[in-house]
Amino acid sequence: MSSKNRTEVLIDGKIYTMSGYESEEYLQRVATYLNNKISEIKNLEGYHRLSSDLQAILLNLNTADDYFKAKKQADNLESELSQKDKELYEIKHELISEQIKLETAERSLASLQEEATDYQKRIVQLETQLENLKQQRLPR
Repeated sequence: MSSKNRTEVLIDGKIYTMSGYESEEYLQRVATYLNNKISEIKNLEGYHRLSSDLQAILLNLNTADDYFKAKKQADNLESELSQKDKELYEIKHELISEQIKLETAERSLASLQEEATDYQKRIVQLETQLENLKQQRLPR
């Protein structure tokens, strides 16, 4: 298991030490997200008149809202991906089916071409025999 990373981050003007198994860059991104969310809700009308408890709840509600929206989008994308995978499987199956039909048709064509060649040889033989018979019947 990888070791924990520790990094200092600035959140709402205060320095905190964050630690986790994620990279320092990731921990900084989390802090940046939180700072942006805090800044966003601080600009709401009446925010500063709320108690610190209500301010914290408002921040949590906004963060949870972002989470559920992102989760819904991820679920939709996952569902879409699953559907695309199913369509791809069906297309691949159809392609294999058509390839088998093509190979069968190619074998059949080769067989028919061979048969046609045999018939052409037989025609030449029969024409030669007919010509020979005609020549034998002609008076000399």
